[in-house]
Amino acid sequence: MPKRYSTARGREFGERLRAAIARAGMTSRQLADLLGWQEAKVSDMVNGKGGVTTLELVLVLGACRVPEHEREYLLSLFPATELNGWWQPHGKCAPVRSHTARTNLAAAKSLVSWHPHAIPDLLRTADYARGVLAASATVLATELDERLRALHEMQELLRNGLDCTFYAHEFALELQVGGREGHIAQLQHLMRMANWKKIRILIVPAAGGAHAGMAGPFTQLTFPKYQPLIWTMTENSSLFVEEKHAVEGYEAVVQALDEISLNEDQSLKWISRRCVRLQESDGAEDVIREDEDEPFPPL
Repeated sequence: MPKRYSTARGREFGERLRAAIARAGMTSRQLADLLGWQEAKVSDMVNGKGGVTTLELVLVLGACRVPEHEREYLLSLFPATELNGWWQPHGKCAPVRSHTARTNLAAAKSLVSWHPHAIPDLLRTADYARGVLAASATVLATELDERLRALHEMQELLRNGLDCTFYAHEFALELQVGGREGHIAQLQHLMRMANWKKIRILIVPAAGGAHAGMAGPFTQLTFPKYQPLIWTMTENSSLFVEEKHAVEGYEAVVQALDEISLNEDQSLKWISRRCVRLQESDGAEDVIREDEDEPFPPL
C-alpha cells in the first residue's frame, strides 16, 4: 500500500489541534456538533486532509478557547501544511524542547542517527549531556536542568519499540566529556544500550580516514504510513528534509557509513576495550551499579 502523503508541518498542525480539542474537554464528535459540522470534517482537518477554510479554523480555535500564542502559531502554520521541508530558525539557540522533533520521533518506526564528533543525543548519560550543554556558548546556565529533562523525555521514546541504528565516529567516543569517571560511565552506558534488542551501535573507525559523513550529524526517521524525513540541527536552527531526492542523498551517506563501520560485535568490543583502558589508567572504580536497570535514570 502506498504511503499517505504527509508533511512534518501537517503532522504538527494536526497533533497540536487534537491536543487543543482535548484540552477543551471535547471529542471530535462533540466539536462537530457544536459547530454544526459532520464529524468527518473535523477528522479531515486534524489529519491534514484539508476541507476547512481559515475562517472555519478560527471558529474551531475560538470554540476550544485556544490561548493567543498557540492560536497565532496554528494560524501561521495552517497555510503551509502541504509544503515539503521545514527550516526552523530559533534565534540565539535551539529551544529547550523541539515539538516537531518529538512528534516525529514518537510516530517513527525506525531511526538512523549519525554523529561525527559527539555521542548521539539519545544515547547520552545525564552527566555527559550536562557537560555538552555547559560548554555551549549560547545555552543559559539556568536552562540546564530543564534541557536535561527534555532530553530524558526524548530518550524515553526509545522504549516504544523504535528500531534504532546509531553511527558514531571513533573520535566521538574518545572525547572526554564530564571528567574521567563520567567518560567511563558514558562508555558503560553505550555497552548497556547496545544489548537492547532494537538498538545497534556502530563505530566508524579513524583508520578509515575521510568518509561520507564528514558534512555533519543528522537523524533519519521512517514511518509506518508516511514518507521518510531527515532531521538536522545547527547551533540555532532545525531542518526537516522531506524532498525525495534530498532524502535519498542522505540514505546514500548512511549506506556508505555502513560499509566502513565496524559491525555490532566489533563495535561493542572496541567500546569495552576503551573502557577498560580508562579504568586501568587511574584505577577508577566501576561507577555504574550492577543493579541499575533504568537506561535513562531520571534526574
